Amino acid sequence: MRTFNYIAPVALALALAACGEASEGEAGASTSGSIEAVEAPAGQKWSETVSKTEAGGIVMGNPDAPLKLVEYMSITCSHCKDFGEQAFAPLRDTYVESGRVSFEIRNFVRDPLDLSAAILSRCGGETPFFPLTEQALSNQTAMFEKAQAMGDATYNDILASAPETRFVRLAEQLGLIAFFQQRGISEDQAKACLANTATAEALMNDTQKAVEEYDIQGTPTFLLNGQKIDGTNWVAVESKLKEAGAR
Repeated sequence: MRTFNYIAPVALALALAACGEASEGEAGASTSGSIEAVEAPAGQKWSETVSKTEAGGIVMGNPDAPLKLVEYMSITCSHCKDFGEQAFAPLRDTYVESGRVSFEIRNFVRDPLDLSAAILSRCGGETPFFPLTEQALSNQTAMFEKAQAMGDATYNDILASAPETRFVRLAEQLGLIAFFQQRGISEDQAKACLANTATAEALMNDTQKAVEEYDIQGTPTFLLNGQKIDGTNWVAVESKLKEAGAR
């Protein structure tokens, strides 16, 4: 198991670096036919059916969807931001709502900035996770500007502080507590989530498991029905979904 302090030595310059490209994967699921749409239960929408998974991710959609898309993503990854801007709306409105596809996000934490934002995106529970993640991705530039203004001395001092205060202090410097407060997460709630060392441990351990089980080397990386697929953009991912019958 990773120790809680493993993330402390990461330098600010590395935390602000671009995310690494995902390794090439297998082609993923494919079929020559088209999968029939599955209606949600009366009075429900598949896009509002959200729950936590055994792998530590948050999944949206039909729990029995024949096509299960997983994204390993980092909130500090520019490619993940691009994918979110391109894909989240059509994924939700066309593919998830059809009942053919479920969409799961698994946080792959790269650095302390990413970890702080990931903790806060989960702080309100499963229901607001997807919109909070989408908005956190859109906040990348502002977060990076505040991180650069913070400087190495302050950053290193924060990471040397006690685990239960480390991410509270970092989130304050990055403007994340105020950002999430404007989106329904109170200041007290945000600070309690950031001070919960078990949450940070779980996210870091899930990241390590992703490396060990799926050889995840960069973000975003996608699984379709448990197999890595090629491509890191929406055009490539949508093509694989259509090949697999989501059309």
